This record gives sequence, C-alpha cells and structure tokens, in this order.
Amino acid sequence: MQKLLQEILINSKGPLSKVIIDKVDSVTGGCIHQAWRLQLHNGQKLFAKTASRDDFPKLSFEANGLQSLKKFSENGLIEIPQPLLLTQSKDHSFLLLPWLNLGMGDQKILGRGLAKLHKSSTSQNLQKFGWDIDGFIGSGPQIAGWSKNWGECFVQLRLIPQLKIASKWGIMLSEWEQLITSLEKYLNNHQPKPSLVHGDLWVGNTSFQKDGKGIIFDPAVWWADREVDLAMTKLFGGFSDDFYDEYDKVWSLPSTAKERIDIYNLYHLLNHANIFGGSYKNQCISTLNALKNIILD
Repeated sequence: MQKLLQEILINSKGPLSKVIIDKVDSVTGGCIHQAWRLQLHNGQKLFAKTASRDDFPKLSFEANGLQSLKKFSENGLIEIPQPLLLTQSKDHSFLLLPWLNLGMGDQKILGRGLAKLHKSSTSQNLQKFGWDIDGFIGSGPQIAGWSKNWGECFVQLRLIPQLKIASKWGIMLSEWEQLITSLEKYLNNHQPKPSLVHGDLWVGNTSFQKDGKGIIFDPAVWWADREVDLAMTKLFGGFSDDFYDEYDKVWSLPSTAKERIDIYNLYHLLNHANIFGGSYKNQCISTLNALKNIILD
C-alpha cells in the first residue's frame, strides 16, 4: 500500500507530488473503505481512505459533504477535515485528509458547534430541501432531488426509496401507503426551514482533538429539517445531556420535536435493515406500527 499511495501522490501534480511517505499503518476504517495513517519524511502525518475504483462516487460524496459543512461551521468549535486529494488509480479510489490528533473533549462544544452550523446554514438556505447529486448513507443510496415541501422531500426522497429496498425482505410499501401519505402531510404542516445537516450523526462520526475542539466527519449531507441530526443522535446513544442543553442555548428546538424523532429515525433503521438485516428489520416494523397508531389515530 505504501508504494501505491506514494505513486498516487507523485502523480497528483500538486504540492503533494513532492511528499515522501516513510511509513503507512492500517487504522480503523469504515465498512466501505480501508483507512491508513501516512507518516511523512518531514515528520507530518496524513490520513488516507482507499476503496475500490467502483466506490469512487462514495468517496467523492463524502469529500463534497465535508467541504459543504465547512462553509457553515465555526472553526473555534468544530473541526471538519478538508479533502487534500480525491483521485483514482486503475483499481482503487483515494481520499486524502489531514491527520487529526484525537483526545478528550466536552460534548458542550459539539452541541454548541452543531447548533451554530445549523443556524448559519439556515440563514443562507436554498429555499428547498434535498441535494443535487445522488449520495450515500453508509453504503445505502441517498438519492438526489429537490422539493420546497419538507414532507414531500423526506417521504419521496428518503423513506420511499428505502421502503422499496425493504420489499426484498418483507416490508410491502402497499401495506403502509395510508401511513406514508399521512406522514407526508404531517411533515408538510411542520414547515421547518432548510438547514444543511450532517445526515449520519451518530457518536461514531464525532470525536475531539487534543485541544478539545469537536470533530465531525463521514457525513451524508443534504438540506433538511435540522431535527434529523438531533433525532439520529438519540438512535444509538452516546450523547450527553450537556450536548443537548448547549444546542438549545444556541438555537432551541420546537416543543414538538420529540414527536418527530421516530419518524426521522425510521429512515436510518430502514437503511440499516437493508444493509445489515438482523434485528433492524424488527425495529423497522415496530416503528411503522407505532407510528401508525399515533399518526392515524
């Protein structure tokens, strides 16, 4: 891998073309790529993700998401690693990022930083929900499209595509049409403003630098109701009361936000069920039934 990465840098034809790699170590990565720490001859380090050539769109979507989030983040609170190189070889795809020295931190910083990111992007929003290119949520699809109606965007571009995939293992969309229609109407009545969201905000996609600054990475960005990020933080846990309290100090959530947590997390449960199967399938069915009892009653 060291030889391959060195060739990639040399062929980059930019400042990185003169960088010499002394050592490459494997580090923990995701389910669609391998991750590496590059020790450079000048003493610096870089972080590289490698995947198959066919997975280039996934790395490209990630790079685009990181760049988009950076535009609205407050640098003193949250660090969003910026792509240094995105390229392909004959058989591989590569995304090169800065190496971040991780440490311990206070989740108050993450909460405050996320709220400011949401607030800043909302003040400059596009007056519509969605995204302009097909993307990914993990290895699952997150299709492109736009709508000025929030309910229509979430249901048509997020829930229904996942429900169609779920038909392979037992969820029939036709059996849930009344609920889906009602969810769309309910979310349209909610009428949030578009915010740029991370889109895959579980605790594993956050960390801290040694200086205490928060870090968020591995996004699945789109313009959405900001509540989708907060809802996902509840799905797998790991976020403290301080995180939510600090978020609310900057930009408090509506009093009705709790009503939409299960709706928004159904998207992630369906995606996990479609990728991993297992108990996620039962969680999807339980959530659909619970929402049916609430929304249709």
